Amino acid sequence: MTRESHDLAELLLSKLEEQIERTEHLLTLIPADKLEWRPLPESLRVCDLLGHLLECLAGFCAALFAVNPEGLAHFVNLKDRPVNHCCEIEESRTRITEYSKCIREGFALIGDYDLARRIPTVFVQQGEAVMSILLGNLEHLINHKYQLFFYLKLMGVEVGTADLYRVR
Repeated sequence: MTRESHDLAELLLSKLEEQIERTEHLLTLIPADKLEWRPLPESLRVCDLLGHLLECLAGFCAALFAVNPEGLAHFVNLKDRPVNHCCEIEESRTRITEYSKCIREGFALIGDYDLARRIPTVFVQQGEAVMSILLGNLEHLINHKYQLFFYLKLMGVEVGTADLYRVR
């Protein structure tokens, strides 16, 4: 593998884009009158979950920025955007599209060599491999995508495997 290789980065981006696409699909299934719905009194409301999904995607942007702060200097503006808030469906769609564009831009600037680099994080000050950070963010996104899927099921929306996974 040369320093310029992008095979693993491209594969990781492809899987991430699949998860984003399935998340966007689930957004289309949310009944408009159910944004305040929650399965239990202590649970997140649907609108809060939508705001948290934005944080999941912002995490990718933060990791990619840490790898290439010069090339992605404009990502600093993303820090000013609200996450973890009660979010309307349309705002969520718009912001997911925005984050997706930034994520693609960030991945275009990294190669497989960068995935092995260690960068400091909030959780691991001495540094963690970029690949581990991105996989952790992917796991975070997938877990909350499934949470939205489960909420839809509990609301009585007919959802199934094809709503969670890209059927090949």
